[in-house]
Amino acid sequence: MRKEQDTEKRMPTGNILIADDDAAIRTVLNQALARAGYEVRTTGQAATLWTWAAQGLGDLIITDVVMPDGNAFDLLPRIKRVRPELPIIVMSAQNTFMTAIKASERGAYEYLPKPFDLKELVAIVGRALSRPRGDAPRNHAAEPEDIPLVGRSPAMQDVYRALARLMPIDLTVMINGESGTGKELVARALHDYGKRRNGPFVAINMAAIPKDLIESELFGHEKGAFTGALTRSSGRFEQAEGGTLFLDEIGDMPMEAQTRLLRVLQQGEYTTVGGRTPIKTNVRIVAATNKDLRISIAHGLFREDLFFRLNVVPIRLPPLRERVEDIPDLVRHFFALVEKEGLPRKQIDSEAMDVLRRYRWPGNVRELENLVRRLAALYPQETITAPIVEAELQPASGVPVQAGSGSTPERAETLSGSVERHLGQYFGGFGDQIPPPGLYHRILREIEPPLIAAALAATRGNQIRAAELLGLNRNTLRKKIRELDMQVVRSPR
Repeated sequence: MRKEQDTEKRMPTGNILIADDDAAIRTVLNQALARAGYEVRTTGQAATLWTWAAQGLGDLIITDVVMPDGNAFDLLPRIKRVRPELPIIVMSAQNTFMTAIKASERGAYEYLPKPFDLKELVAIVGRALSRPRGDAPRNHAAEPEDIPLVGRSPAMQDVYRALARLMPIDLTVMINGESGTGKELVARALHDYGKRRNGPFVAINMAAIPKDLIESELFGHEKGAFTGALTRSSGRFEQAEGGTLFLDEIGDMPMEAQTRLLRVLQQGEYTTVGGRTPIKTNVRIVAATNKDLRISIAHGLFREDLFFRLNVVPIRLPPLRERVEDIPDLVRHFFALVEKEGLPRKQIDSEAMDVLRRYRWPGNVRELENLVRRLAALYPQETITAPIVEAELQPASGVPVQAGSGSTPERAETLSGSVERHLGQYFGGFGDQIPPPGLYHRILREIEPPLIAAALAATRGNQIRAAELLGLNRNTLRKKIRELDMQVVRSPR
């Protein structure tokens, strides 16, 4: 008897208001929460939910976004004005990045994409009702015109929910993901929708800067600090003051610069190269890497204490092969972007979409975007078919950077013939009309990667000889290799 009384005392209490136009969902939520010990009221109307909330009923709200007589995103600010401490959980089948962000901006305690796990929902309700009261409502951010992140897969929902929680706070974030997964897009989203949105967003890629210049790039330098320092120069920290500094490929930062960055994170100040006066800094750090930094730490290439300072909130971006259900949305998104740039409207048929889903995507979302741009620029057909996609993916997956067969002139001749055929199809698709501007750079973006790959293959990965073969400065070739995320394999003869 005493055990039953103790159990009853431990049962949670609270009155839950549920709004969803789906009667089945209302029933399931009612039963699950009632079993957990809560009192529940349900409705399928936004107007009824508002009436209850305005009357002071309920200790927590669970609401769908879209209802027959209104939208929860319009209702949430009204509820928050009269009851700012009332926790609200938003559910939605519109599982996009902007849904999560709008829920956070309008003061929701949590966002749950449908379908959701009932145990998780009950646990969230318990945490919401037991949290300290008096939290200040969040400021609303301006709504953007473009969606920075695309995808509805479960893997991306985890990313969206993490970002929504991080928007109103200033914690340091570490983004981990393969090349081409969109790490800078996530960093920009954290900035553009966060509390520092009115400040600058400054990005620096550690792998693209000579190691002896990284400290100067980050912290700036004084006149005469080193040979060639003719004037004082500001660093990225100074440029990002009041905003966000994005440190891409942080795993390539040299050890000396790591030590100086650790001091900034610990003490909130830095000195310029050649300077002596400490400078206070107010920036949010977002770092990114495609490496496992714990392995780098084990090999003495990365400071463990710096890792823990940067890895306060880790976010893992899934590779495209783990979120193939997002490919249709991504394709439509990229086709819409290139149409805004002046290219013809395109669509892709179901068989071609199946080809895209089966492909492994070593270059991830960036590779998919490049493919969509190529399809839009080079093919006159409005509907892209499977044979076209297969033909375009074959060279991408079949041209290794290491040594290959055939001479470079033979490869160049084949490539030239392919370009001529593409251009003939492209211009023919417009009839007597003039194609949209910018053709030179669009074609160059498609031709440059396989041309550089062919030169590297012919020289067995020797970048100096490949640069001579292409007629490029060796530094220019190295820069292009980094920009294109090409993996160079040096092969013995």
